[in-house]
Amino acid sequence: MEKFRGVDYYGIEELLTEEERMVRDAIRDWVEAEFLPIVAEHHREGTFPTHLIPKLGELGIFGANLKGYGCAGLNNVAYGLIMQELERGDSGLRSCASVQSGLVMYPIYTYGSEAQKERWLPALQRGEAIGCFGLTEPDHGSDPGGMTTRALKKGDSYVLNGTKLWITNGSIADVAVVWAKGDDGEIGGYLVDKGTPGFSTLDIHGKFSMRASITSELSFQDCRIPLENKFPNVTGLRGPLGCLSQARYGIAWGAVGCAMACYDWALQYAQTRVQFGKPIAQFQLVQRKLVWMLTEITKAQLLALQLGRLRDQGTARAQQISMAKMNNVWMALETARMARDIMGAAGIVDEHPVIRHMLNLETVFTYEGTHDIHTLIIGRDITGLSAFGDE
Repeated sequence: MEKFRGVDYYGIEELLTEEERMVRDAIRDWVEAEFLPIVAEHHREGTFPTHLIPKLGELGIFGANLKGYGCAGLNNVAYGLIMQELERGDSGLRSCASVQSGLVMYPIYTYGSEAQKERWLPALQRGEAIGCFGLTEPDHGSDPGGMTTRALKKGDSYVLNGTKLWITNGSIADVAVVWAKGDDGEIGGYLVDKGTPGFSTLDIHGKFSMRASITSELSFQDCRIPLENKFPNVTGLRGPLGCLSQARYGIAWGAVGCAMACYDWALQYAQTRVQFGKPIAQFQLVQRKLVWMLTEITKAQLLALQLGRLRDQGTARAQQISMAKMNNVWMALETARMARDIMGAAGIVDEHPVIRHMLNLETVFTYEGTHDIHTLIIGRDITGLSAFGDE
């Protein structure tokens, strides 16, 4: 009896352009050759392979869907496929690229002055400079509008005071995109260079999730930056929320990569693991799990692909991005849990990638908008009634 192989059950491959397939395959080959052999060790040590960052730049990954300043100018589907393949390797790898692209380069590109673009975008694209994104605070995660970080104008400078937490790339960043409230209480975006007096970072240790990723606290104590370091073309929450839409889009694709890796591994394991005289893949309950996983992956692939096409048409809405992030990460986490279940005790050791993906997805489920927050965003959109606070 012939059997289906792979994770493209609906022939979605045929819906991709030749360029999109070429980009995906190039990143897949690189991840398998350069990243997968070392990721388990970095996960154990709680470190990120920073030596690979320049290579990510060479591959054109950073700011891949932006145009000019050395960026590749790919469409959004190709960019999504890049995120898929990076997260097939590890969520920490995709996070590094996603933050650099969607949360640092995008706001500079969209909200920044020409001088800010010229200074930072080419270096960030090449991986010669690293960026981080400071929005979340110790007491303000899902409610960014409540932030307490301040950027007050004093003479020819802004003076920043406050703390940002759970910041990917924080301690290795050459520039931080920081969101703070000004004298008028309006939220603005500010570029803070590494080494600026009053700006310090502290890495977060003891993580059980996203271990192969740098996560930091940013602290600003009378940190003085030039007036020209403020983004001139945005005010209010629409600035950081616009950035989050970029990152959430990448996550919607990345989660599919995680799920694909877990499904592939669990399927191979089930076909070779013999119990009661036959492969466990022959048992009904194991087949049910594998069928659920492949079905949900297929649905998530179609959701991500159509979202990418909508973005390329310029018609995608933030609420549609929320749906893809919400669904695809949930699907991936459940897939990872089922894969771990199929593998039994073998599923908890890092000889196999499943437990690493499962732990990472617990974070992805929460960051860039929790599952519940995205549910309420969609709920407000379809009912016209807000469940957020006193709105």
